[in-house]
Amino acid sequence: MDSRFNETVPSLRYIDEKSDDEYAFVKALRMTGGDGANSYSANSRVQRRGILMAKPVLVKNTEEMMMFLNFPNYIKVAELGCSSGQNAFLAIFEIINTINVLCQQSNQNPPEIDCCLNDLPENDFNTTFKFVPSFNKELMITNQASCFVYGVPGSFYSRLFSRNSLHLIHSSYALHWLSKVPEKLENDNVFITNTSSQSAYKAYLNQFQRDFTMCLRLRSEEIVSNGRMVLTFLGRNTLNNDPLYRDCCHVYSLLSESLHDLVFEGLVSKSKLDAFNMPFYDPNEQELKEVIRNEGSFEINDLKTHGFDLGHSNEEGHRNYEVAGYNEAKTIRAVTESMLVAHFGEDIIDILFDKYARHVTQHSSCTNKTSVTLVVALTKK
Repeated sequence: MDSRFNETVPSLRYIDEKSDDEYAFVKALRMTGGDGANSYSANSRVQRRGILMAKPVLVKNTEEMMMFLNFPNYIKVAELGCSSGQNAFLAIFEIINTINVLCQQSNQNPPEIDCCLNDLPENDFNTTFKFVPSFNKELMITNQASCFVYGVPGSFYSRLFSRNSLHLIHSSYALHWLSKVPEKLENDNVFITNTSSQSAYKAYLNQFQRDFTMCLRLRSEEIVSNGRMVLTFLGRNTLNNDPLYRDCCHVYSLLSESLHDLVFEGLVSKSKLDAFNMPFYDPNEQELKEVIRNEGSFEINDLKTHGFDLGHSNEEGHRNYEVAGYNEAKTIRAVTESMLVAHFGEDIIDILFDKYARHVTQHSSCTNKTSVTLVVALTKK
C-alpha cells in the first residue's frame, strides 16, 4: 500500500525547510526495503487485502473508463505510493485483465499500456522491479495486453506526469500520509486520541485538507477528461460525533502506548516523545467528500466503506491472539521503522515492537473499532 510516504504505505511532501528541520524524521518516512524478515515486502498482507477489497470498484471504473474513452489504442496507468514488493503489481494486473476481457467481449483490439509505479525517491524500487519479469511472464501466460513498466520517483504532492497524459490512477493506503506534521501542534500522543485537544484535531484535519486538495489539483492537470482515479484510504467511523475518538486498538494509539512504556522505563525521554507526531490522518467519509467537492475537478462515482482489522494479518482459521499481536507488530514496524529510527535511534526498535505486540494481545477483545477502509472512485470532469 501500500505506500507513500508509503499502507502502504508512502507519502509525500512539499519543499518546506523549516518543517524538515523541526521534523527531520518525516524525511525518512518510507516502507522498510528489501525482502528480509522485517521488510514491507514480507509484512504487507494487510495492504494486499486492502487492494483486493477495492477490486470491484477498480474493475467497474476501469470498464467505464475504457467505454467512455471509446477504447483507445494506448492507456497510461499510474500507481501512486507503490512501495516495495509484489503488492505494487496487484492492481496493475487487475486493470490489465479487466481491459483485456472487456476488449474481447466488445470485439476491440487491446491497447498498449504504460504502467507507472510512483513513490518517494527513497523508496526501495529495486525490490519492486525484481518482480517485473515474473509479472510480464504472467501476462504472457494469460494472453494479456502489452504492458511496459516504469518507475516515477517523486512526491504525489508535486507534479509527476505531463498534462493530459494519464487515463487511470490507482492508489492504496498512501494518501492518508500527510506531506508534513501539522504546524503548531499541541499533542501529548503520537497521533489523535481521546485525550487530544480540539486544536490538535483541527490541525490534522486542516493539513489533510490542504494536502489532498493539492493532490487532486495536480492530478486534474495530468489526467484526461473522463479519466478515473480509484483511491483507498485508512479512514475512520466517527462515533457520537466525536472527531477525537479512536478505539483502544487503533494502530497509532497502540504505538503511542508502547512509546509511553519506554518513557516510563527510562529508555526514551518524554521530551523526545513529545517531539514525535505521525504525519498521518484517517479521514471519515464526510471529510473525504468535502475535500473532493470543494476542489471541484472530479465527480464521485463510488464511495465504499469496509471493515479494517489489522489482526487478520494472522491469516489463520482461528484467532491465536499472541501470533496475531506479533504479526500486527511486524506490519506496523515495516511501515514506521525508518521514521522511528530517524527520531529515536535503532536501539529501541526491537523492544518497542515487543511491547506493541503485547498491547495488541491485551486489546484483543476490542470490538468497537473506528478504523475502516475507504475506497473512493473519481471521474475527471
